[in-house]
Amino acid sequence: MLLLSALNQLEGASLIIAPGEIAIFANPEAENLGILREGRIQSEELLASIRVVRRTNLKQNGTIEIARGPIGEGKREITVDVIPLSEGDLVLVLLRDESEAQRVHEVRRDFVANISHELKTPIGALSLLSEAVLGAKDDSEAVTKFASRMQIEAKRLTDLVQEIIQLSRVQDSDPLQEAQSLSVSDIIKEALDQCRTTADSRKITLSYDQTQDANILGDRDQLTMAVHNLIENAINYSPVDTNVSVSTSLANQIITISVADQGIGIPEAETERIFERFYRVDPARSRETGGTGLGLSIVKHIVTKHGGEISVWSAENVGSTFSIRLPIQIPKGDEK
Repeated sequence: MLLLSALNQLEGASLIIAPGEIAIFANPEAENLGILREGRIQSEELLASIRVVRRTNLKQNGTIEIARGPIGEGKREITVDVIPLSEGDLVLVLLRDESEAQRVHEVRRDFVANISHELKTPIGALSLLSEAVLGAKDDSEAVTKFASRMQIEAKRLTDLVQEIIQLSRVQDSDPLQEAQSLSVSDIIKEALDQCRTTADSRKITLSYDQTQDANILGDRDQLTMAVHNLIENAINYSPVDTNVSVSTSLANQIITISVADQGIGIPEAETERIFERFYRVDPARSRETGGTGLGLSIVKHIVTKHGGEISVWSAENVGSTFSIRLPIQIPKGDEK
């Protein structure tokens, strides 16, 4: 009892493993890691370390990789200590996600370099326009023209800063540590509501085919942002009087959210790069719509952090379909 009380006070995940490699104790952090299924450890690397400890009765430590979900590229690099306990051949396992701090440091370093480059354009434009206003102070028509351009550049700068803040928050957070149970349908409806004003202004029809619904685990604001960004991107790259549709499908405990448009499409050579930070397929179109080149990067980060994946199908002058795939929440007792 004293050991369990102490483990519940520790930061990080902890497990007590009985013979047969069954977890007889797991604190909430261990449950959130997703390393257990029906009380059994899913990591072959960790199982190998436990077997070595049983055989040698000596402590083992190292690192293992854990998938963030059943699909996608998301990984966690976990520091592990496996310690023999004298009673009944029990083994204590301590897990810490300390690699995240190093990853965040590397992301921030690269991010700052990108930001410095991207901010130069609107800031330089504002500087030149302010000089032009001063030079044309006696010409009211010119002042109005330059001031209007300054408003456009100021909005672009504001949008860029806002998306930089959003991406920074997404990169720094782990939505699975304090995940909520969320309805996919509710997330899509909220994202559609956020986009209706933009769609109406561009004469784009929004539709939602709610064929499947399910609950997923994660952060409501982040997931809504991801779907919102895909819908808004579809609106911005679609001609007037066309349709942007959202649909869902469910198979093998994975729900797919698809956003399809009838827009200009993406050249095949560009599809591999569209999720990079600040990458724009059509820079002129991005300037026209106020695009920052961060929207799809934000989506990919959110989806990956939720243990999912994102893909795109596109044909030029036909349209594009972006698909988010996420693992659904499986009710207790239904795991297989």
